[in-house]
Amino acid sequence: MSVDIDWDLPDPYVLEIRVRAEDTDRLGHANNVVYVRWLEEVSWAHIESLGMTWALHEETGKAMAITRTEIDYLAPANAGDQLLLGTWLTGFDGRFRSSRQFQLVRPADGRTLVRALSTHACVDMRSQRPARAPEAFARILAGASVPGGRPALD
Repeated sequence: MSVDIDWDLPDPYVLEIRVRAEDTDRLGHANNVVYVRWLEEVSWAHIESLGMTWALHEETGKAMAITRTEIDYLAPANAGDQLLLGTWLTGFDGRFRSSRQFQLVRPADGRTLVRALSTHACVDMRSQRPARAPEAFARILAGASVPGGRPALD
């Protein structure tokens, strides 16, 4: 990792990624489906590190479901690239909507390859219908939200 990373927001939760040959598409760069998988992986790792574990989801019967994801592909990632995927919780409305921001960087040259934003809604796991976030979720989401992120999409 050879350059300082110019993160969009302070103190990201970071996942290290190595692009594998099987992550690439016919154009020779990481496939868009793989980027979505990486966003999901870093999201779960981050939220679980904050105490919002799957056990808590099962205990409350609630989960945060993605309602929208916007991805800006700025430059390609290729097989063998070492990447850092940073994420931040950037908003919580205090009831059932939250947002998360992402930045994918190649440390070898400091280039940002992807910026993304996702929004989530709390749902009842049994009915799959919107539900107010349990107090345990609200504490985590509100307490970890970083001000200054991109506004929610919806």
